[in-house]
Amino acid sequence: MLRSPNYDPDLRRRRLIVLAIVTGLLLISAVTYALMVRGEPDSAPPSTPPVASAPEVDAGPSGMSDDGTLPELPPLTEPEEFAELVAHSIFNWDTSSLAPRAAYLQRIATVADPTGESSPGLISDVDAYLPPEKIWVDLREYETRQWIEVNTVEVPAEWDTALDQAGSGLAPGTTAYTITGVRHRDGVWDGEPVASQHDVAFTVFMTCAPTYEQCRLLRLSLLDEPLE
Repeated sequence: MLRSPNYDPDLRRRRLIVLAIVTGLLLISAVTYALMVRGEPDSAPPSTPPVASAPEVDAGPSGMSDDGTLPELPPLTEPEEFAELVAHSIFNWDTSSLAPRAAYLQRIATVADPTGESSPGLISDVDAYLPPEKIWVDLREYETRQWIEVNTVEVPAEWDTALDQAGSGLAPGTTAYTITGVRHRDGVWDGEPVASQHDVAFTVFMTCAPTYEQCRLLRLSLLDEPLE
């Protein structure tokens, strides 16, 4: 991270320790989450036809272009707007488009902390949010797509406690936003349109001004294991 005016040679080490503590708290339920993911039927779209037609995916920052490339994420300075942008860029995907799964990981990397300290963990976080590569290929057969309907974007109450414990260990402008919403999926099964929806919640960790001119993404919580 960028050095502050009162740079302490031990600051970088303290920040790493704090990030490790926060990550450790978020990973407490990792085993339970892994079991839940293993049991989720990602390999095929839902088998129950929708009551009504599913809404179209937003033609926003996560929309697809004809050549299969993903649009670049715009630079944002407002943390709340950035958190919602991250949510759409991760949850909004379409396996029937030309954009490969790896493109979603690469795009998130463009807004990661430029120091690279948290980048490996961040890419691992995003990788866990996306269907595995083999499942992604299978989902193409069913023209499966996904998008998120964001309901709330709020700083979790637990973040104040984390800041108190961190002291000066975090770069100025580091914050967290917990997002709640509905994950939508639709596709085609046996020639018939099908759709499903599922409530989701997660926390986005970022650093914005004054450390960086635009917000940068640090880590994500486990899906459905947010700070509250």
